[in-house]
Amino acid sequence: MDLEKPVNVIDGVKRLEKQSSDLAKGKGNSGSLSSKDLYVRADKFDIKSLDIQLEKHLSRVWSRSVENQKPTEEWEIDLSKLNLRYAVATGTYGIVYRGTYGDQDVAVKLLDWGEDGVTTAAESAALRASFRQEVAVWHKLDHPNVTKFIGASMGTLNLKVPETNSLRDAHGNIPARACCVVVEFVPGGNLKNYLYRNRRKKLPFKTVIKLALDLARGLSYLHSKRIVHRDVKAENMLLDTKQTLKIADFGVARVEAQNPRDMTGETGTLGYMAPEVLVGKPYNRSCDVYSFGICLWEIYCCAMPYPDLSFADVSSAVVRQNLRPEIPRCCPSSLAQVMRKCWDAKPEKRPEMEDVVKMLEAIDTSKGGGMIPEDQISGCFCFGPARGP
Repeated sequence: MDLEKPVNVIDGVKRLEKQSSDLAKGKGNSGSLSSKDLYVRADKFDIKSLDIQLEKHLSRVWSRSVENQKPTEEWEIDLSKLNLRYAVATGTYGIVYRGTYGDQDVAVKLLDWGEDGVTTAAESAALRASFRQEVAVWHKLDHPNVTKFIGASMGTLNLKVPETNSLRDAHGNIPARACCVVVEFVPGGNLKNYLYRNRRKKLPFKTVIKLALDLARGLSYLHSKRIVHRDVKAENMLLDTKQTLKIADFGVARVEAQNPRDMTGETGTLGYMAPEVLVGKPYNRSCDVYSFGICLWEIYCCAMPYPDLSFADVSSAVVRQNLRPEIPRCCPSSLAQVMRKCWDAKPEKRPEMEDVVKMLEAIDTSKGGGMIPEDQISGCFCFGPARGP
């Protein structure tokens, strides 16, 4: 053993174990192993490197233990049937891939439990809890306006990843402590991009109501299961080839607490967050109703709310000045009324989502009413002075 080089403790121990074993069995030359070979100089140890090596080693052992010894869950998938084709999006806690599961097109959300040797045990535990929370929320849901859950895996050691993948190359190999959620692949993209593409010509009123009803029915179903999404926004809504809207991304969803005081914290996306959430007060499923009201305005206008304000200004104005998006003058009063009821400052005054569904179903779309005039291909000049909430 070369005493002038830093020692990899794991490899060193393995070599010593082999040499000792061979010696005990009478293998090798009797003079090939001297007493000094059994010692290393402490000042040659790279302690930081050893810590990282040991952490990685223990992580791999832990991950294999989880995969090999844990009881099979009803939602657990067979990783040998899962193939990742390419990455389509990145987020704070992972990457979303397009792939296949057997012969089915799927989207795979790879959730990182923490970088080996960097993330603390507490941080990894929090991420694992978040993963189980997402699965617990998703795996029993069955509704045409909610993205269909296929399954999940607590480990990724046997995951098939393309040899060349820009996102994987950028982030290195998939961490041993990652996990994945597999859902149906919805090919039409998200609602936000769809509305942006139609920002100039706008949408026919029938399309507005159809999309609004899809979202309202999906949220009504979730609320009937006592699930609060907590991040309702156009970016988290997907469209299939028939323009059916499906609610996606249950990363921050949770089962509604019996006591509203148990649900606090600033969760969601600024611009969509209800006033009570913004100020950290207890909240319930009515926070989703508020966010729906903002989404309804977006669907009708094909525009983003508060485009000229910073997030900080929006938060302050929503809470202190009752700021809401400007409703165009051409918006039918029946639809404007739904918006105003949903984004009421007082949670108890907001309707239940099942009542929102009924209000939308009662709107007559046969005579138009959208931002596309019946006798024109495109164009709208119906914005006027702010009318308030």
